[in-house]
Amino acid sequence: VPLLQAKWHRRMAAVAEGTVILDMFDHVSLMTLDSLLMCTFSHNSNCQEKPSEYIAAIYELSALVLKREHYLPHHLDCVYYLSTNGRKFQRACQVVHKFTNDVVQLRRSALREQGNEAWLRSKQGKVMDFIDMLLLSKDEEGNGLSDEHLMAEVDTFMFEGHDTTASGISWVLYNLARHPQYQDKCREEITQLMQEKETKEFEWDDLSQLPFTTMCIKESLRLHSPVTSIARRCIEDVKLPDGRIIPKGVICIVSIFGTHHNPAVWEDPEVYNPFRFDPENSQSRSSHAFIPFSAGHRNCIGQNFAMTEIKVVIAMTLYRFRVMVDETKTIRRKPELILRAENGLWLKVEALRTLQ
Repeated sequence: VPLLQAKWHRRMAAVAEGTVILDMFDHVSLMTLDSLLMCTFSHNSNCQEKPSEYIAAIYELSALVLKREHYLPHHLDCVYYLSTNGRKFQRACQVVHKFTNDVVQLRRSALREQGNEAWLRSKQGKVMDFIDMLLLSKDEEGNGLSDEHLMAEVDTFMFEGHDTTASGISWVLYNLARHPQYQDKCREEITQLMQEKETKEFEWDDLSQLPFTTMCIKESLRLHSPVTSIARRCIEDVKLPDGRIIPKGVICIVSIFGTHHNPAVWEDPEVYNPFRFDPENSQSRSSHAFIPFSAGHRNCIGQNFAMTEIKVVIAMTLYRFRVMVDETKTIRRKPELILRAENGLWLKVEALRTLQ
């Protein structure tokens, strides 16, 4: 986050009016990728300071997957991979796989040079990161993960861990820009917390002291769900309220966006109202009315990490900046693999405090 804010301050210093117009998705995606690589892979990518081929490939893959779903002949691999879009898809996959493979191989080389036992000793008193656990995992017979399985896990965590969180953060900032009264209330809460601290850095215990900011984040995740739908296979017959049966084995698409915008569940569902998530207003609500990270045994494995990152980024951003709507831009939802904004999510950003 400090790197992101430093970039914004540099841009503001270069313009006379001190206010800049930024595409939140562009900037926040680089920041979340940088954070994920550092927190889960202990890898310093420096991706915020230079163009990211990986981010560009992720954007292209998201668009191509949606296009493929909407064109029936391309559901056949033999047809799709001969098409122009199919070749673009393969090239983008190669970029993504090379990026994650380079991260994995760098750590594998370090492990090989030090040896597993020496590596584990060096980690004593520290938390092992995600890639350590994957590389050191063994089954009952002492076999580790194959390269194929390892890459599948890393690719999933890398993509899901940065892109969805970037969507969530960007839409929170957009909703607070549209509702300055809520943004000001969040900033008051954050500023009061920071004034009571000796340092200007957020710590774990601070996150529980931001109740209104958390309510604003949850309402944004409801209104603009980063993941709009999920697929689940029924493991038994499911009886619907009207008596119809979904047979065992059928794959169902569960619309998270539809659930979050259902007027039978949410009053005035298109209205941004963070007070929906006041504890008193949440008591009578179904536990499955709000499912931004899915629910049940196959819910998002990284939801705690994601919520923590969103809170920290929003708090640090609102403490030092004011975000405002750019009236010259029209913001329209664009559902792909995640919820994006058509032609970018542009906001005006004004500095309130310098970096300390």
